[in-house]
Amino acid sequence: MSVRGRERRWAGLVPAGYSLVLALLVLGPLLGPGYLLLRDAVSTPRSYLTDSALGLGDAAPRAVPQDALIAILSPFIDGGLIVKVILLAALWLAGWGAATLARDLLRVSTAPQLVAATLAIWNPYVAERLLQGHWSLLTGYAALPWIALLANRLRAAAVVPAAVGAAIDAAMPADPPVVVAGAARLCGLSSRRCITWAALGGWLAAAGLTPTGSLLAGCVAFLLVGRRNLAGAVGLWIVAAAPWLAATALAVTGAEPSDPAGVAAFAARAEPWLGTLGSVAGLGGIWNSTAVPDSRTTFFALIGTVLLLGLVATGVHAVIGRRPLSAGAKARISQSGNGGSHTGTFGSGAEVSTGEYSSEAAGPHTCRVLIALAVAAVVLPALGATGWGLSAGEFLVTKVPGAGLLRDTQKFVALAMPGFALCAAAGCRAVSERISAGRADTSDPIAEHSAMAHGAITEDSAVTRGRDAGARIGGVAAVFIVLMLVALPDLAWGVGGALRPVQYPGGWERVAGMVEAPGDVAVLPGGMFRKFRYSGSAPVLDPAPRLLPRDVLQTGELPVRGATVSGEGVRAHTVEQLLLRGGSARELADLGVGWVLVEHRTPGPLGESKTTLAELNSVYSDADLQLYRVPGSIADHDASASSRRIAGAAHLLWAALLCGGILSAAAHMVSLSGIPQRIRRESRPR
Repeated sequence: MSVRGRERRWAGLVPAGYSLVLALLVLGPLLGPGYLLLRDAVSTPRSYLTDSALGLGDAAPRAVPQDALIAILSPFIDGGLIVKVILLAALWLAGWGAATLARDLLRVSTAPQLVAATLAIWNPYVAERLLQGHWSLLTGYAALPWIALLANRLRAAAVVPAAVGAAIDAAMPADPPVVVAGAARLCGLSSRRCITWAALGGWLAAAGLTPTGSLLAGCVAFLLVGRRNLAGAVGLWIVAAAPWLAATALAVTGAEPSDPAGVAAFAARAEPWLGTLGSVAGLGGIWNSTAVPDSRTTFFALIGTVLLLGLVATGVHAVIGRRPLSAGAKARISQSGNGGSHTGTFGSGAEVSTGEYSSEAAGPHTCRVLIALAVAAVVLPALGATGWGLSAGEFLVTKVPGAGLLRDTQKFVALAMPGFALCAAAGCRAVSERISAGRADTSDPIAEHSAMAHGAITEDSAVTRGRDAGARIGGVAAVFIVLMLVALPDLAWGVGGALRPVQYPGGWERVAGMVEAPGDVAVLPGGMFRKFRYSGSAPVLDPAPRLLPRDVLQTGELPVRGATVSGEGVRAHTVEQLLLRGGSARELADLGVGWVLVEHRTPGPLGESKTTLAELNSVYSDADLQLYRVPGSIADHDASASSRRIAGAAHLLWAALLCGGILSAAAHMVSLSGIPQRIRRESRPR
């Protein structure tokens, strides 16, 4: 392989390596021994396949199929390690995907690709969702640029079979060998198209680790895949969303409306000096004012947002202004070193490209759709925080089953990331070109023309100019990257150290070994959030539901902005109130409660629960936990066998789609990055 070939090979790997380094810089402290326990994020050494893990519990299925996946894998792999690997992979793939999206749609060099990768990883949305503990949502976020790439390929692929078919028709019946070659090429195109579909299914399944991630992925796929492929994309999405769709249909709470108070509580929030629109435009504005980096709580939030939006603005015109190939360009289809194009010849010099031509044909449309989607992802959440927007949201959550998924509108700002990344990459190139144009204006064109006429400008001087241009765009990219890092300095090293692993006391493992059927587990103090001595100052979700092998009853009530948003756990609420007023053990048993776990050293209401606990049998006690057994016959409130079978089948469909797409997605990730084609092409005999 030539020196130039080796350089190209490594250049194709640079965005992937750079994205991994950036992801490690963000998550560094979390990767040590221990478990993620921060607000909504709860990782545990071992989880169990309870009814709640399948989405069949008393509360809404918001963590499906995430909980089931970890429950199945954690007997073999430490559950904390699984969460860390998924989170690291999500940030890594988000950056790599954004870089590859910019390369494939904009044909930019490596330096602007790194700008796109930086924007995808280093922004307030990632910081705030990490601090809120939404690690699984970030898998859906990471899938967006890859889904955009695959949808663009599928939309564009419709052109290629038609071109090949035209070549076959032109050759018939005079040139049978060409017909055979054309048929073989069509078979090859069909095979590659199947791989693309499988990869798309895998990414939809990965995004579907949570319901919201599934909605984000479906939105991008449906908008970009094209009318001819829409039915197939919808079918794949339904399979990818099958676990939570089935759980919603089967669970008692599936058709119940959500508390309208949650709409205002979870609306996008204005950050200092920005207003709501400015906050979400800067990819911030999460509802929880405590789940933001320190730099977003001061005037620096305005500075960071101006820097981010300024970099994005430099490339908007270049992205929107991209135009499809002209008729003349279509006629001059040729093999390209970027994008993995493949050209086939069908007699008499007729050529058809399966990569460069088709991607270029669909690319401008995809770019414009992603920009429009970015605008909608900023404007609609901001409007949702206005008076009439809140009224509309309240109407939806009270009248439309499942609309509670939409109440945290700032989650959907993730849809702006692919468009923003494209604009930042295009802006990097545009600024570099302006600098080059400015230097050209100051040169002497007559002298240059005379030198060219007399052969004074050699190939070596042209190479030197190319290197100068590369250095220039590299310098611009470095400035862009530094500005993005400066705009959010405390994202580094675990968002200012907030992301750090914790260790659970040994009592949790001992309690888990004692809890068994029959009966579910009630917990004290009341409420879903805890503040343990080992978990830090931020409130955390009670880890009991993921640490214990029986369902732990949770009300779903969420304290937000000084108010309480009601949950869907009717039985859990009844049990909690029974304990707080000192009800009898018999009443607990009739409600299907076989165990009561008291968690010490954490604030929360206990009420008159001592009266109830006095009637129970204490089976374990230490400084952190005390476990009681409810005597007598326990009523059965487990999900039916048929419901578990249906939910299990939905999870198996999702898992098959995920596993079937992993290999295809892996092949596509390197293929879309241009690595394999370059290596194969450059290793051929010359």
